[in-house]
Amino acid sequence: MRVHLCVVGRLRAGPERALLDDYLERFDKTGRGLGLGPVSVSEVEDRKGGGMAAEAQLLRRALPKGAVLCAMDERGETLSSPEFSDRLAGFRDQGAQDLAFVIGGADGIDPALRAEARMSLSLGRMVWPHMLARVMLAEQLYRAASILAGSPYHRA
Repeated sequence: MRVHLCVVGRLRAGPERALLDDYLERFDKTGRGLGLGPVSVSEVEDRKGGGMAAEAQLLRRALPKGAVLCAMDERGETLSSPEFSDRLAGFRDQGAQDLAFVIGGADGIDPALRAEARMSLSLGRMVWPHMLARVMLAEQLYRAASILAGSPYHRA
């Protein structure tokens, strides 16, 4: 199952970019034998200032056709790492070819796009800047693959 991060905004070079790239590379290596990955990142940017609706249009174009959509949203479900790994495995085992995680801009994800999501996931009750949310999601993807592979990375 291919994994896609479809995000609003560009992440420039720096510590967050280095962390993101590291965790996504780890996920690709660990997930390969599990039928997870590769992971791709699609960054969109609304240069015309159209707000959430314009961002949603750009995000929809970045989504692979038929992908299972997961909206990263502060109002979403809060899962433990093992629960998250079970969800990933469940989507894979149900035959999903693509799983797309959507991270919105400063104002979040357009409600219409959020309503299309099969899963809405929160990284906790606190609000995080999108660059850190990307890193945290990437780490959890790697952790989920590690859990499924029986690796000692996750200590239960």
